[in-house]
Amino acid sequence: MLHRLRRICEHYGANPTFCFASATIGNPGALASELCGLPVEAIDHDGSPRSERVLACWQRPLLDEHSGARGSANVETAELLSRFVREGHPTLAFTRSRRGAEVVAQYARRTLEQFEPGLGASVAAYRAGYLASERRQLELDLSSGRMLGVAATNALELGIDVGGLDAVVLNGFPGTLASMWQQAGRAGRADRRAAAVLVAGDDQLDQWYVAHPSELTGRAPERAVVNPQNPFVLRAQVACAAHELPLSPEDAQWFGDGLDDAVNELVQADLLMPRGGKMYWSGQRAPAADVGLRSGSSVEYRLVDAEEERTIGTVDDARVFSVAHPGALYLHQGQQYRVERLDLHQHVAVLAPCDDDEYTMPRTETDIAIVADEQQAAVGESTVHLGAVQVRSHVIAYQRKQISTNRVIEVCDLDLPERALVTRACWYTVPAEAMERAGIAPGRLLGTVHAAEHGLIGMLPLFTICDRWDVGGVSMALHPQTGEPTIFVYDGYPGGAGHRRARVRSRATPRALHARPRRRLPV
Repeated sequence: MLHRLRRICEHYGANPTFCFASATIGNPGALASELCGLPVEAIDHDGSPRSERVLACWQRPLLDEHSGARGSANVETAELLSRFVREGHPTLAFTRSRRGAEVVAQYARRTLEQFEPGLGASVAAYRAGYLASERRQLELDLSSGRMLGVAATNALELGIDVGGLDAVVLNGFPGTLASMWQQAGRAGRADRRAAAVLVAGDDQLDQWYVAHPSELTGRAPERAVVNPQNPFVLRAQVACAAHELPLSPEDAQWFGDGLDDAVNELVQADLLMPRGGKMYWSGQRAPAADVGLRSGSSVEYRLVDAEEERTIGTVDDARVFSVAHPGALYLHQGQQYRVERLDLHQHVAVLAPCDDDEYTMPRTETDIAIVADEQQAAVGESTVHLGAVQVRSHVIAYQRKQISTNRVIEVCDLDLPERALVTRACWYTVPAEAMERAGIAPGRLLGTVHAAEHGLIGMLPLFTICDRWDVGGVSMALHPQTGEPTIFVYDGYPGGAGHRRARVRSRATPRALHARPRRRLPV
């Protein structure tokens, strides 16, 4: 988008100076330079005012020594939130999911009502998917002191000015040190001392940090990665650029090597028309409305309360089958709804209020195919590969589970379309003979590679800025294309956000399975 801005400015004879602001990432200068395409001078001295802040690691109580099971992280976070609120301390509790924010707020309200009737109203949930008017009102209530406690997703982490907080509770390590310090930094902006409490979750990274707390304060924040040549992003930006000014071959300086392919795809879609050596936008309407700012898709589903005939929230196209499938239970500000109908054409989910002692969990089948094996390198007896893959996922059913006992009530089948994602991945192939020499019996092979997959995903945020939910994984005892036990870790965004762009020393670079010849910009 900044490259588009520079292109227009140059056309009109302007040469703007860019200023970037960053709080916690490890490579602000390099990231800013990649975003705008210009040399950037980094000023990394922090002169912001701050009060004393105490960081505490909170381990949940052990319930079973044999299995290692611990108490609920949601309950522990809600207890801490309610304790701070009871003492009159404005507090934010950050959670890892939208449902987590609703559940923590619900538990905290219930606890506070038992302590003092009416006090529960001073706690609310805040997350993406709320209407803009609801979010603005919550922000106003929190900053004015009318609201003492908020359970939020990272939707309240950046870009919103909420001062005067005394404490922050983190329900699980947020995925990166950069995010952790960004969230913890919400408290202590006034003159009073502040507290940040990290409630360790079950993830490997959470438990590792709790066992090594000095790593939280001693490690440098992670480096941010971007992929400007992501074809799904680049095509949308090239379309907008063509609508702003006709494209010419010289525009490769702004959009890089991917310009040719993007233009060819737009021509084939009848959205660009060549004339006089340039490419002109020929679409019926401006393309900007179809560009999503938060994800690769601009499609959003409205969540409609059937009784009151009002929209209570939205969910993006990539998540709708998981959270708003027919029969799904959906929480909104403590009120539980059941999805009665999902209209795929009108992009509407119709919900009805309910008050059942249950929740739902989707069941998804995932398959993965290698599109292009671009680089590979030996790692011990295994081989690591880097390339393009196609991930096919299908939500086939959902479980109804009782909240109070966690008992499965029933499994309900679903009839939903399959989704396909073309993205970047790295994958490890391990010879079966190496598994045998390691003492892994054939019956334990699938469980072994599956455990390794979870370990790789769980530890990835140590090396790059990403949430563990930004990536996905698939492991197979025998992948049909590799013929060996294989572990895939793939970027969860179409075309790849850049998490899989780590350098690999290649001992051979096979020809892409579906490589296309280089094409020049059509004129």
